Amino acid sequence: MAELETMSYDSETMAPKAHHGMKVVIHVVCIILSALSILPFWIMIVNSTRSTTQIQQHALSLVPSNHIVQNFQILTGKSFNPMVGLMNSLIISVGSTLLTVYFSSLTAYALVAYEWKLRNAFFSFVVGVMMIPAQVTMIGFYKFVYKIGMTNHLSMLILPAIAAPATVFFMRQYLYPTLSMEIVQAARIDGAGEFRIFNGIVLPIMKPAIATQAIFCFVSSWNNLFTPLVLLTNKDKYTMPIMVSLLRGDIYKTEYGSVYMGLTLTVLPLIIMYLILSKYIIAGVALGGVKS
Repeated sequence: MAELETMSYDSETMAPKAHHGMKVVIHVVCIILSALSILPFWIMIVNSTRSTTQIQQHALSLVPSNHIVQNFQILTGKSFNPMVGLMNSLIISVGSTLLTVYFSSLTAYALVAYEWKLRNAFFSFVVGVMMIPAQVTMIGFYKFVYKIGMTNHLSMLILPAIAAPATVFFMRQYLYPTLSMEIVQAARIDGAGEFRIFNGIVLPIMKPAIATQAIFCFVSSWNNLFTPLVLLTNKDKYTMPIMVSLLRGDIYKTEYGSVYMGLTLTVLPLIIMYLILSKYIIAGVALGGVKS
């Protein structure tokens, strides 16, 4: 009782002042961390408006300059078209993301909803495939693509996304405690087919997990440089990461302003994608933590 009597309270909220002080500290720390997270992106955007000389003489600046048009002209004056690369990257990333999240969800549903003899062995195989780096299989994959004459086709960068073991693992772990088999059985009794059950019942249940994995898959596909660099030799098929890497390949002079302009164009779709689906990341993590 003596401790309660001596404890000081805020006159407006009637909350302990120590608790109020802790909230202030937490807000200050969050603001600082947010500023540190945004700072690299802001520097990149500012450098895309500066000339190469300004970047070399003053590496760090938080104030935009007036060379944005010049940098864009340099970027579009190369032997490749960055707008074409932006569209190619968008086609690959959207196609890969759609295939990955849908077929991974379908595979996870098969692992959870059906009882079959090799189910656990298949899941162990999926987990084992996750441990194999993609670079290990690249030689065999390139020889296969070369033999069927598909080395300069964007489809060869999209179709392999059907098999995504890491996404299957995540979807299965999310769906296992979430899916109620009573709902599935009731739908079967009502005469619904398996694909109708999956598309109409299971996919809405998995919406937070699908949105979360869609962001990760889109970012991974958009930033992928190694596989397109191996498979694509036609400039009209280049992706944006390839074009940005080629900006650094000028043996006479590197136009750092245009490099940052290319990086800004590369990052912009990722920021838009994150802003659209970011709330589902929190929902997916929170629901996954509660279910586990």
